[in-house]
Amino acid sequence: MTQTQVVQTIATTGNPLLAPISDLIDYAAIKPEHIAPAIELLLAETRQGIEALVSTNTQPGWDNFIEPMEALSSRLWRAWSVAGHLNAVINTATLREAYNSMLPVITEFSTWIGLNRDLFERYLAVSQSAQFAEYTPTRKRIIELALRDFRLSGVELEGEKRQRYAQLNEDIALTSQKFSENALDAMDNWHYQVHDAAMLEGLPQDVIDAAAQAASEAATQSTEADDAAGSDSTDNALQPAQAGWRFTLKMPSYLPVMQYAKSATLREALYRGYATLASELGEPQYDNSPVIEKLLDLRLEDAHLLGFANFAQMRLQTRMAQSADQVIAFLRDLAAKARPFAQRDVTTLREFAASELGMTALEPWDYTYVSEQLRQARYAYSDEEVRQYLSEANVMKGLFGVIKTLFGIDLVPFEAPVWHSDVRVFEVQEQGRVIGHLYTDLYARKGKQSGAWVDSERSRHVTGTLSIMPVVYLNCNFSRPQGNKPALLTHDDVITLFHETGHALHALLSKVDEPAASPFASVEWDAIELPSQFMENFVWEWPVMRSMAMHWETGKQMDRDLFERLLSARNFQSGMQMVRQIEFSLFDMLIHTRTEPTTIDAVMQILNQVRQEVAVIMPPSWNRFAHNFSHLFAGGYGAGYYSYKWAEVLSADAYSLFEEHADGDRGTLNPQIGQLFKEQILAVGGSRPAAESFEAFRGRGPSPEALLRHSGLVADAAA
Repeated sequence: MTQTQVVQTIATTGNPLLAPISDLIDYAAIKPEHIAPAIELLLAETRQGIEALVSTNTQPGWDNFIEPMEALSSRLWRAWSVAGHLNAVINTATLREAYNSMLPVITEFSTWIGLNRDLFERYLAVSQSAQFAEYTPTRKRIIELALRDFRLSGVELEGEKRQRYAQLNEDIALTSQKFSENALDAMDNWHYQVHDAAMLEGLPQDVIDAAAQAASEAATQSTEADDAAGSDSTDNALQPAQAGWRFTLKMPSYLPVMQYAKSATLREALYRGYATLASELGEPQYDNSPVIEKLLDLRLEDAHLLGFANFAQMRLQTRMAQSADQVIAFLRDLAAKARPFAQRDVTTLREFAASELGMTALEPWDYTYVSEQLRQARYAYSDEEVRQYLSEANVMKGLFGVIKTLFGIDLVPFEAPVWHSDVRVFEVQEQGRVIGHLYTDLYARKGKQSGAWVDSERSRHVTGTLSIMPVVYLNCNFSRPQGNKPALLTHDDVITLFHETGHALHALLSKVDEPAASPFASVEWDAIELPSQFMENFVWEWPVMRSMAMHWETGKQMDRDLFERLLSARNFQSGMQMVRQIEFSLFDMLIHTRTEPTTIDAVMQILNQVRQEVAVIMPPSWNRFAHNFSHLFAGGYGAGYYSYKWAEVLSADAYSLFEEHADGDRGTLNPQIGQLFKEQILAVGGSRPAAESFEAFRGRGPSPEALLRHSGLVADAAA
């Protein structure tokens, strides 16, 4: 038996990654050693199939070329999506090694596809065939986008440029992965140990309990490691009873400290840790400085090879926005409207700190703490008070109720193998018919990347003989249950959950039968946030809050008065929040419009210039937030972070139609408008340009008025 045959035998014997595309994956059975054999086998099968397709002499069409191409690659990309997902949520050394060993191979294959002239010419022949005129608009769009993407993938490059482009793709993928690993490892390996109980003053009890538990577990692990190594010394190992309290930079630990801890020493320690994460000011082995330089240089060279002046110009070929200048003007216009409000927010904050807290000068680690004190003083509630009413179970029940009312969709608990005990699975049902599956993974833990995100295992694919429904992951980093308490969410957590659910619904409710026109495959990046930001609005509606806000201990519903105080604080510091998002977006666009290689010093200089232009609170010179900005350097948001504000215009304007049709106890939960949104935005996926979908729903083009009104910025907008 040859080595190849041995590999294939291993790969095909009980490998859960090779399950039929119509089956759900057995996540509990996947081991790191499954990844390489499965990917290698699927790559070989897919490449061989594509070569056979392009070698035939028949006139290519949808049924004998496009559809077989989709079928050929579906198992490969599903298996790779699963591997990437597990690498993000249960990262271990062996899993990382397995994933990284296949990353160059997958990248090489993707590059081979993009540079495949024979494949490109087959698509071109389909577009020029007599049958093309009879295709549905969706199928025409798929072929037209494929031709565009081939050109953006270097298919027309020749000779050395072609070879260099292939190498660049691999280098970019590996460099982005390195950025992600550095950020994850730096966060997982950072902690701050407290032994003086006085430093805990002001912190919620469950945060203190979680810190004590983390310290005890770390001490126990340290002792066990010493025992395993044969050491009988405990001089350097804390015993569980002496462990104290251990704080980390994960959000359930970090954010409450910044909000509530009266100890400036504790706040400063965590602020410095987070602000210098994965930089030259932290652990040197995790420094992302050279990674950022390398990635920016690679992206620029990539753009130059394809004939673009810079990376932003290249990326905007697939966006709603037409040019970097248009994006920059859009951001600066928003900044001009928001900055006066932001300056007023800061002035109020400093005056309150001086008069009420005796803090005459605010350090960077003071602002979040003072903001929370001001909010409590002004609106007579705290995040912690609201949190007692927002248990995960009740919030999920309320969220599912909104989905049922608006879109006629049921999410029904479903038993399926999962990758971690935190995970829950739901069947997505429409009129009793299963149209997809949703996996939720809501709690923070070691080995899980930070933030919140949605990804897709597989997309809807329906033909005369095939019916594949989408499978979607929804990931967050909320606090887990502590003791007898259920998992409790802040109001911001609930907003995050609704936001990510909007992304999930976009994929789950698509009625597009062709995967190449699914939402995550072909909706313009600067419109992809429309459904997610749209869903956030319902968290501010009393009928929605009433349905899910019950005290975890007493079962008492949240008082309307508390909700009204929460609502009145909706635009609390909205000016500050707006300019901060603009700061990130403008920084992203400016570093990606450079036409020369960029050093890390130049990156920091650009960031400082942006802050001078739009920020109202200047971080210290040692702040290195860019080094942990995974959206830009390890995600898909490079030259695209502006999408959040761009899509927010669309989402606020879309929601305004619900406001115009609000009535009685139901408020904005209008099923008729919900169905219209489902049909014209969610169900159409990427089958048509996002601008057309928006106009089909709203009856006109987008207006920024609703966003300015929702953000409390109307006065300056009119000035």
